[in-house]
Amino acid sequence: MASPLEQFKIKPLIDIQAGSLDLSYTNSSLFMTIALVLGSGILILGMSRAAVIPGRMQSIAELMYEFVGNLIRDTIGSEGRKYFPFIFSLFVFILLGNMLGMIPYAFTFTSHIIVTLALAMVVFVGVTILGFAKHGLHFFKFFVPPGVPGPMLLLLVPIEVISYLSRPISLSVRLFANMLAGHTLIKVIAGFVFGLGAVTFAVGGILPLALITALTALEILIAFLQAYVFAILTCLYINDALHMH
Repeated sequence: MASPLEQFKIKPLIDIQAGSLDLSYTNSSLFMTIALVLGSGILILGMSRAAVIPGRMQSIAELMYEFVGNLIRDTIGSEGRKYFPFIFSLFVFILLGNMLGMIPYAFTFTSHIIVTLALAMVVFVGVTILGFAKHGLHFFKFFVPPGVPGPMLLLLVPIEVISYLSRPISLSVRLFANMLAGHTLIKVIAGFVFGLGAVTFAVGGILPLALITALTALEILIAFLQAYVFAILTCLYINDALHMH
């Protein structure tokens, strides 16, 4: 039986070498492309024939739009409208990446730290640039808690700086670890279905099969929640950069 971690192995599909650089098109790249095309297709097809009474595709597109729009409005306010395309793209890309990974024999690219860290670094660098662009050097006041006595700042300012710099790590590890752990657990328990079923004439496989069904439903919920958490934290970070609190 294959290792539960075999499903996370990156395999080159089209070998591309540029000197010492390996630019191969991999299974991870393929599913990122699928997520991009699928997300674009849902929005284009959903709104190409917009109607007062929405169809299935239009309903999905409008639900995602309203969901992210309300999220931005509740966390950032009216100033957050200009950042809607970025946050919406992040949410849809991560959500589709998570959901595609639930399909048997598919690849979950959000289970790789390099992917989630790259997304988190884009958010971190962008938010930092936004903070300095809006407030200039006054953005450094973000690391100085108001109303704190001078001597305490020697302790609290380094803590605030470390906390700020750890944002991309916590943001990326949360998504990567949840996807990795959930898929690994499902694969491990799936092994018991075949193992116990083979020696007990299928009777012993009933319990692990029921457990897999429950875990799969839970993993689908987690896939949505992780996309939501990534999006809402991005909103909160943008709000911090805009309003300094």
